[in-house]
Amino acid sequence: MSDGSTIEVDVLVEADAWSGLPAAAELIEVAVAAACRSAGTDLPEEAEIAVMLTDDEGIRALNRDWRGKDKATNVLSFPSPTVAREGGDPHLGDIAIAYETMAREAASEAKPLANHLVHLAVHGTLHLLGHDHEEPGEAEAMEALERSVLAGLGVPDPYAETDPVL
Repeated sequence: MSDGSTIEVDVLVEADAWSGLPAAAELIEVAVAAACRSAGTDLPEEAEIAVMLTDDEGIRALNRDWRGKDKATNVLSFPSPTVAREGGDPHLGDIAIAYETMAREAASEAKPLANHLVHLAVHGTLHLLGHDHEEPGEAEAMEALERSVLAGLGVPDPYAETDPVL
């Protein structure tokens, strides 16, 4: 078993908009590894996560087809089935992040785009590791873990009260 320090992260860029953030793949690799280490979950030795960098159109199609929600969102996580994990499959799941939604959110909250990307990568990874935010207690625990991981990466608390930029 692994603590996440050697996780393989495959980043696939599917939208031209991501050229505006050339360090995206490196930021994601660091964020995913940090989230895996901090989650306290034993991972398969050759654990891997795939991250697709897409646009609003691409993530809207995924959200519609897999969740029945016909709208764009910032990040989606698709954990590998439990039976695959129990069988030793090292692929933990897939994450998709939409550039336009991420950029709008970062701008409206006056956050650096790179910091928001790191937050979304951490958030998506924690979902793959079984964390959720459907119930208030779950949300508090997941947000606390996100804050801890992000602080370790030098990223300010994304849940701190801020005034929206209009």
